[in-house]
Amino acid sequence: MTEEKKEASSTTGRAAKLARPNVLSLQPYRCARDDYSSGILLDANENALGPASLPTNSLDPYDNGMELERYPCPYQLTLKRLLCDHRNAQVGQTADNGGIQPKNVFVGVGSDEAIDLLIRIFCTPGNTSGGGDAIMITPPTYGMYKVCANVNDVGIQTVPLTPDFDLQIPEMLQAVTPATKLIFICSPGNPTAKSIPLSDVRLIASSVNAIVIVDEAYVDFSSVPTATSLVNEFDNVVVLQTLSKAFGMAGIRCGFAIGPADVIQLMNNVKAPYNVNKLTSDAAANALKNTATLEENIRVLLEERALMEKQLIALDFVEKVYPSDANFLLFRVKQKANELYKTVSYHL
Repeated sequence: MTEEKKEASSTTGRAAKLARPNVLSLQPYRCARDDYSSGILLDANENALGPASLPTNSLDPYDNGMELERYPCPYQLTLKRLLCDHRNAQVGQTADNGGIQPKNVFVGVGSDEAIDLLIRIFCTPGNTSGGGDAIMITPPTYGMYKVCANVNDVGIQTVPLTPDFDLQIPEMLQAVTPATKLIFICSPGNPTAKSIPLSDVRLIASSVNAIVIVDEAYVDFSSVPTATSLVNEFDNVVVLQTLSKAFGMAGIRCGFAIGPADVIQLMNNVKAPYNVNKLTSDAAANALKNTATLEENIRVLLEERALMEKQLIALDFVEKVYPSDANFLLFRVKQKANELYKTVSYHL
């Protein structure tokens, strides 16, 4: 487990320049499985009699093959390798030839855990007292960036998207200040459903002294390739992904941050010791081993998306249906949008 062990004061490069000093000097909590990856670890104080119960489908016949009485691997090495193989293959890379490796991957409770951790690691609180650091967002966008910033008392800089939902790059670069530590780019966007070109991400990453975070929850529905290929090109690009959308596994709460090894090291240092449980890890690994099902589901969903778009366009009260790179459609109605929203919410 050498490559994944928690370490203090080992971070170099951009992360060392941007992270909070107290995080850089943190002596991480060390759990029993930081030193040993197998065997019965007496210092973990686990229950040797076994679990009080199991998931419903494992009760009859009784199957505790996952040994739920034992703590999970803190770093989910198997899951990380599977994700690396899957994403590298999509962009024509391998772990040994420019692709991502397990040291580039953080596994969390959905991508929301990664969003919160990144803000805690890089942004000094103090917004309510007129100080501290800030994040930059490009509304309309995913609401959790703002929520996590507010919870952590971090400032929020906003540079709205254009009417066509493109980034306003000159305005973004002009708005960057020394306090800007994180720039969130949602691609494909939520709620815009529009992908941001990798050329835009490259331009921003090469122009700022901040961490550029590309949130790719819907990337598997997009014709624009994943930004994971930029992780080894830039030391300030982090990509967020999840199994909640295309993989259809929102219920297990599993997400990833893919980035430079020094950023991932800090995330491992700060996270809770066993943040991803064995049940989630097992289901996630099965999904990454069986991507044929994933690809078939994506094909069907894209067909259904095209059908839904056609049906919406035919409605006389629909003014415009926007192009979509996600598993949903954004459309504009001619009038009474709020009334339509309430009607659909209450009667469908």
